Amino acid sequence: MSGEDDTNGWQLTESDPGVFSELLKTLGVPLIVDDLYSLDSESLASLQPLHALIFLFKWVSTSSDSMSGNYDPEFPGFFAHQVVNNACATIAVINALGNIPSLKSGPQLAQLMEFTNNMDPQTRGLVVTSSDWLREAHNSLSPPSAISLDGLELPRQTEDAYHFVVYLPSMGFVYELDGLKPHAVRHGSYNETGEGWLSRAREVIENRIATYPPGALDFSLLALRDDPLPLLQAELAKLQTAGKQAEAAELVVKLESETSKRNRWNFENSIRRHNHVGLVHALLVTLAKAGRLEPAKENAKSVMKERIARAKSKGGAMDES
Repeated sequence: MSGEDDTNGWQLTESDPGVFSELLKTLGVPLIVDDLYSLDSESLASLQPLHALIFLFKWVSTSSDSMSGNYDPEFPGFFAHQVVNNACATIAVINALGNIPSLKSGPQLAQLMEFTNNMDPQTRGLVVTSSDWLREAHNSLSPPSAISLDGLELPRQTEDAYHFVVYLPSMGFVYELDGLKPHAVRHGSYNETGEGWLSRAREVIENRIATYPPGALDFSLLALRDDPLPLLQAELAKLQTAGKQAEAAELVVKLESETSKRNRWNFENSIRRHNHVGLVHALLVTLAKAGRLEPAKENAKSVMKERIARAKSKGGAMDES
């Protein structure tokens, strides 16, 4: 969950597959994250093998009575609490990776997993969020900011908080790992046949989405899956060696799609890393020299007043400061 206090240097993270996949690359694991726009069987099958679902939702405090599933204090897998704000994305990723059997990883992640073995969730969360290298990896794709509003004594406005949790299979059950909850949540068993654990996970997530107003866009879903690129490249080499040009041509299309996606992620991540303050300053100076800064400022004020009026008419709240 995000917030302004108790961040200990952890910054907000976008719910974007390129951001998560870059984090996984830093952790040295052969996995990527893809957007999941539907939970239908065809969409899920296209992403197999699929290890976990990362769910982002608008956080609302609820009583334990309304919680689905059951706490499992004896959960045998890896589970870390979220002990600082803004770390929920990386906590969700670490909780997922810690429950994938025989997963290859980089030396730093391997050492972290080994060191936290047999720790309780609270202590494990403290150790994870105290890892400087992990915090730096988490923050590496958060837009840099050189503008601070501290000391201006502006009125504080409560903002919506969003939170990441993970759903995954373990020991024949579907579990929800939420770093803000005291224990892992068990959502029942699943059949190994057919869609396996995803059938049960779909039911749980759809029931959760149904608690939001119709048409609400307060959530997103990401799929943690094997990186398909190495397998596609190996299959293409086999087909070309066997002279199966038609099948190879179909695979080339898939490879081009994956490569294009990676290129887009790299471009977007480069923009996230860039500090745009210099560009903004240069634009403001240019507008001022052309005598267009004051009109632009007045127009912005007018647009903001209209937005505030619309928000108030709908029962919302926006500060005019």
